Amino acid sequence: MSHAIEVNHISKSYGKVLALKDVSFSVNKGEIFGLIGPDGAGKTSMFRIMATLILQDKGTATVDGYDVVKGMKDIRKRVGYMPGKFSLYQDLTVEENLKFFATLFGTTIEQGYDYIRAIYSQIEPFKDRKAGALSGGMKQKLALSCALVHQPSVLFLDEPTTGVDPVSRKEFWEMLQILLERDITIVAATPYLDEVRQCRRVAFLDHGEVRGIDTPEIILDRFRDVFNPPAIEKSNAMEVKDENVIEVEHLVKAFGTFHAVDDISFTVRRGEIFGFLGANGAGKTTAMHILTGLNQPTSGHGKVAGFDVSKEYEQIKKHIGYMSQKFSLYEDLTIAENIRLFGGIYGMKDSDIKRKTDELLEQLNFSEHKNDIVASIPLGWKQKLAFSVSIFHEPEVVFLDEPTGGVDPATRGQFWELIYAAAARGITVFVTTHYMDEAEYCDRISIMVDGKIKAMGSPAELKKTYGKPDMDGVFTYLARQATRSGD
Repeated sequence: MSHAIEVNHISKSYGKVLALKDVSFSVNKGEIFGLIGPDGAGKTSMFRIMATLILQDKGTATVDGYDVVKGMKDIRKRVGYMPGKFSLYQDLTVEENLKFFATLFGTTIEQGYDYIRAIYSQIEPFKDRKAGALSGGMKQKLALSCALVHQPSVLFLDEPTTGVDPVSRKEFWEMLQILLERDITIVAATPYLDEVRQCRRVAFLDHGEVRGIDTPEIILDRFRDVFNPPAIEKSNAMEVKDENVIEVEHLVKAFGTFHAVDDISFTVRRGEIFGFLGANGAGKTTAMHILTGLNQPTSGHGKVAGFDVSKEYEQIKKHIGYMSQKFSLYEDLTIAENIRLFGGIYGMKDSDIKRKTDELLEQLNFSEHKNDIVASIPLGWKQKLAFSVSIFHEPEVVFLDEPTGGVDPATRGQFWELIYAAAARGITVFVTTHYMDEAEYCDRISIMVDGKIKAMGSPAELKKTYGKPDMDGVFTYLARQATRSGD
């Protein structure tokens, strides 16, 4: 069997940081090959070398028979590349984005249409909609269409489904299986174990080195301490009180005739970990923006920490913490400077900021790294820092919008230990997630479909009600009932 990709003894450094060390592997034509590993393992650097975006320090690599240095121009004509973050033009329409990328590769939508038909036909009804207004799943389909319009022979996917709901992820991988029928070669990185198992073979990268190459089953078992860490236990948790810290009655948010949030009602108790689930476009983020004072409802009532969401939203902001999907700290400041800055923003006393900064650095094991620039630290560290900063002022409620997107299983477990510790101190945790194993950690869960709450209860209650063995089954069953798309 001939190889589509050959990587031989590749090394890459950024200053004193060794990102890749003597990496070697090969990928057969027409297979899905996985690059997996913890945050900071070197996966993205490897993708960028293969896609001819950066140069290696040592070693050689060929893609489709062309050297990544000497044959750079030829490779770029033959590969498609989809990074983890949505990289298309938000202010252009679906069709304009596709036309732009087709033109870059010297082709047209018409010429490449048969190649992308199975994917693009799903979003073509929304071709006049701006890319920034699409849901996560629709953006993903558009990005894949743009990566395939020039009919590449090799496709690089660097965690393309981060932040995408489980149903859309399944659909995405079904599309990839269709591509294999055209003998296209796919190299993919993913933090989702169900996606890892879709690969024919995987290479496990850790600290820039390949520690093993084999079938997914063998690699996941061999390195189960990384990919299947022990389940975390909710210990020393504060008993959830009967007092409601969030109250929502018949809340509606309309954009013209479209109801993003359509008459939802629920309560959340003090000290509760409340999971707020739904497919991309279900209305979760819109509802969260109302509860955090970032937007106001069209109708209905809501209170957070005793304050009215329609009238007292500035007061709400002072009594909550918020962690968005996108990392929101200052990357050009150090870890310690970020902590001190946000302590000041929250109006804390200088003496309290200094004391709590030292305590937090020790708790996170960041004391030796307090002067590290945030841009230089791994994603998992950034997420733990962002969460810790969001509760630095001991808010009554913390809102977490997909806080562990793209983070490896072991780091996600550490993150949830921080959540449990916060709940034990009486902080109410309101969290959205697309990881269904994380849904199991919540006290109660609501699941939104088409702007409405379709189900609510503890994980055990929901699994019993819908006769499903796990929350993934419950979520998939309900999400597939959605009728609106592309929102």
